[in-house]
Amino acid sequence: MDENVKKAMEKWPNVPNCYGWLMLDARGAWHMRDEQAQQADTHGDKIEHEALLAFINRNYACDDQGRWFFQNGPQRVFVNLEATPYIARTDATKKFQLHTGEILEQIDAAWFTAGGQLLLQSQDRIAQVDDRDLVQVLPSLKVHGVPIDDTQLLKWVAGTDDGSEAPALVYNDRSITLRRIAAEDVTQQFAFVRQPRPDGVEPVSPKMAEIVAAAVAEPETEHLQK
Repeated sequence: MDENVKKAMEKWPNVPNCYGWLMLDARGAWHMRDEQAQQADTHGDKIEHEALLAFINRNYACDDQGRWFFQNGPQRVFVNLEATPYIARTDATKKFQLHTGEILEQIDAAWFTAGGQLLLQSQDRIAQVDDRDLVQVLPSLKVHGVPIDDTQLLKWVAGTDDGSEAPALVYNDRSITLRRIAAEDVTQQFAFVRQPRPDGVEPVSPKMAEIVAAAVAEPETEHLQK
C-alpha cells in the first residue's frame, strides 16, 4: 500500500466506506459503476487509465471478513468480484501473471469447476484463469506425462470420465494434480465475498459517489471529506 495512502488513513480515520462503485471482472478488468450501472446490474465503464489502474492495484487488499477493497486515500472502496479476488493470465513465457502484475512463481493447488473455470491457489491467493487464456494452458494439462486431449478433459471436468487418474497441471517443473470444485462452493472454500455490503445496508450517498468518481478521474490526488 502506498505511503501517502497510509498517512491519509491515519489523518482521516473516519471517512465512510463505499460500496458497489468498483468491480473486478472475470478477465481482470476494473470497472467504475455509477448509479445507473448499479441499478441495471451491469459492469459499468471499463477503467483504462494506466496510472489509475496501477494505483488501484497497488492499494488492493482484503479485510478480515473476506471483503476486497481499493484503499483510495482515507476511503475504503469495496470491490464487487465477478469471479475471484485475483485473475490470472498467461504471459509470453507461459507463466501465470495476476491482474495486479505479479508473476506466480509457484502454484500450490488447482481446481476446475463444471463450467470449465480453472482456479489456481498460490499461498493465500486464489485466482481464476482468464477464459481467453485456457487454450494456452491446455498443453500443460497432462495425464501420465502426456497432454490430455480436449474430449478427455471435458469428460473429467464434467465428472463423466471412467474414474482414471486425474490430470495434472505442469508448471515450473512441478506437477499439480487437478481437483474438481462446485462453482457455488468457491466463495466459502476460499473465504471471500463477491458483493460486499455495508452492515446497515444503507445506500451510498451522492456525496460519496462524487468522491469515488473524482478518485477515478485524478488518482494521484487526495480526495477527502472535510
